[in-house]
Amino acid sequence: MHEVLLRTGRGSRSTPGEFRTTQNWIGGTRPGNALYVPPPVKEMYEALDGFEKFLHDGAEEFPVLVQCAMLHVQFESIHPFLDGNGRLGRLLITLLLVERGVLVKPLLYMSLYLKQNRDEYYALLQRVRHEGDWEAWILFFLRGVSSTAERAVVLAKNLLSLFEQDERRVANTGSRRGSALQILARLSEMPYTSIGRLAESTGLSFNTVTASLDALKGLGIVSEVAGRRGRLFIYDEYLRLMDEGALAG
Repeated sequence: MHEVLLRTGRGSRSTPGEFRTTQNWIGGTRPGNALYVPPPVKEMYEALDGFEKFLHDGAEEFPVLVQCAMLHVQFESIHPFLDGNGRLGRLLITLLLVERGVLVKPLLYMSLYLKQNRDEYYALLQRVRHEGDWEAWILFFLRGVSSTAERAVVLAKNLLSLFEQDERRVANTGSRRGSALQILARLSEMPYTSIGRLAESTGLSFNTVTASLDALKGLGIVSEVAGRRGRLFIYDEYLRLMDEGALAG
């Protein structure tokens, strides 16, 4: 996962997919003035061994959300990679909830909540490390899960309402409404896409997809932007709602 996550962009030169072989630190310019210094490499591997054991054995001892909160602190404290520890640590929250059957799909992301409450987040991580104050951290984490889930429900309802409204608009159009409805359904899954991808995923011809997109453009449902490899289409209001949901707090 780390290799895929850091394949491009920030951290792509920081040995993606490989555990660190040198000391790292958080804050400051060197370990001597850092805010936090993760374990040295030898102890890091021992800590990862403990992390893996608790990943399995902790499921018998703690409710899944509590264990998830504890695992996040453990992972961030081990800090086993040169870069991308925060991103992967947040992603692991969602994937663990899917693996444990709490989520059917990975639709709950804590990143916004942690970003909005960054100072408290870092302070509580430090309190666990220095004082063993797990209770305050777990309560903070559970509030974040609740807040994130509530926003996700509101967003899902708004997206469904938009899609049903646009379905009705397309159904009242002319002879291309069948293919246009197929394209609209795909756009709800990939709201920023190309003609080629839509043709491949629907089985419709390139010309049919193009004509259907032009019809959706005429209704004001999609817009077109220039891409490096051809025409790209955006389900505008759908993406706007998703952005609004991501920024709400």
